[in-house]
Amino acid sequence: MGKLTELIILGRGGQGGVTAARILVSAALKDGKWGQAIPEFGAERRGAVVKAYARISDEPISMHSNVRRADVLVVLTSRVLDLVNLDELMKSPDSIVIVNSPTFVKTGYRTYYVDATGISEKLGLVIAGWHIVSTPMIGAVVRVTGIVTLDSVIRSLPEFIGRESLVRLNAEAVRMGYESVRGGE
Repeated sequence: MGKLTELIILGRGGQGGVTAARILVSAALKDGKWGQAIPEFGAERRGAVVKAYARISDEPISMHSNVRRADVLVVLTSRVLDLVNLDELMKSPDSIVIVNSPTFVKTGYRTYYVDATGISEKLGLVIAGWHIVSTPMIGAVVRVTGIVTLDSVIRSLPEFIGRESLVRLNAEAVRMGYESVRGGE
């Protein structure tokens, strides 16, 4: 199998983690790669902890299961870090954590951070009182990992976001996340 990247996206219901996995996989397909987006949730309600998984590869992917250990962990709210054992989620000491936080969060892994909530607030991407943080986080994932292109992500947005005005705002959020991500410590 060619270069395979496995991602786990952790967040709260309503933050867009499942949609983020789907957008990343759609972008991978546009880039000529293979991908899988796998949600994991039951009867959770808005605010409950939700996991989503994505696999992106240069070659066909034969496994069909949840991602057990991640190359890249995307954390949509830093408060979730208190509820999980990172060592059980990470594939290796070289695995990457990308956190929605205005400041650096020490995780014991190579960690990047972006203020996705601040970006969402600045753009007015708030639905039913919840900041949409998934699109700025996708931008950060693209910048840190290079697993898909920024252009393919932006071209994938209309498939998952309804109104044209929201597509434009989310595209800007992706770009701002891409430009704002910091860290690597």
